[in-house]
Amino acid sequence: MDPLRTLWETFFDWDSMREALPEMLTVGLPNTLILAVSAALLGSVLGMLLAVAGISRSRWLRWPARVYTDVFRGLPAAATILLIGVGLAPLGMRVWGPDPYPLGILALSLIAAAYIGEIFRSGIQSVEAAQMEGARALGFSWGEAMRVVIIPQGVRRVLPAWVNQLIALIKDSSLVYFLGLVASQRELFRIGQDYAATTGNESALLLAGLFYLALTVPLTHVVNAIDRRLRHGRPAGEPADEIEDADLALPGAAGGNQR
Repeated sequence: MDPLRTLWETFFDWDSMREALPEMLTVGLPNTLILAVSAALLGSVLGMLLAVAGISRSRWLRWPARVYTDVFRGLPAAATILLIGVGLAPLGMRVWGPDPYPLGILALSLIAAAYIGEIFRSGIQSVEAAQMEGARALGFSWGEAMRVVIIPQGVRRVLPAWVNQLIALIKDSSLVYFLGLVASQRELFRIGQDYAATTGNESALLLAGLFYLALTVPLTHVVNAIDRRLRHGRPAGEPADEIEDADLALPGAAGGNQR
């Protein structure tokens, strides 16, 4: 057969896509978002702890954080998901029953934490040392200076990289199917696989890929917009921030005008 015709019939069967579409919208898409967003939130919290531990002066905090990061960044995501999902399955059965989602989210979070921790660490370390010195001169303790001055600036600088990690999590959520999912728990990729196995046609898998594109492409543009905003500042004509308005109303400024 003509290769192009074979390709078209295998991946562009609109009837197969139309059949899979409702289940992908009502089951696959919500489950994919639950996995990705939950893992991103938990991974961000763990990542921040790793980042702070990684720059700590205490080697008892610094070295475990580095070992953790090396291990979970080095292992394939599929291996980590199987290690957590299968290895801790007996514990999960006793705590919340046969639902594999908590262990899947935990595995994705542990993976994400290793990457997000390095993202946050690089952002925190990019803040000028003078910021810490100024905060300490104002009477802040080291912890208060980190929490109020250093960490907010560091996180702001690496927001594009953090969003990129969210994009990676959306795609990695497809690996949770290794743990075995019932019909109501299937994410986009698993639904595409099931329809492909049932119909003998791969069009449903292509449809799942289009869903992933629809989720990740807008996030990519968000990353680019954030990056442009952080590099070039506020666009011309945009209203000034409240803090700038407050600066104009300072008593010293008013006194100067009165003179």
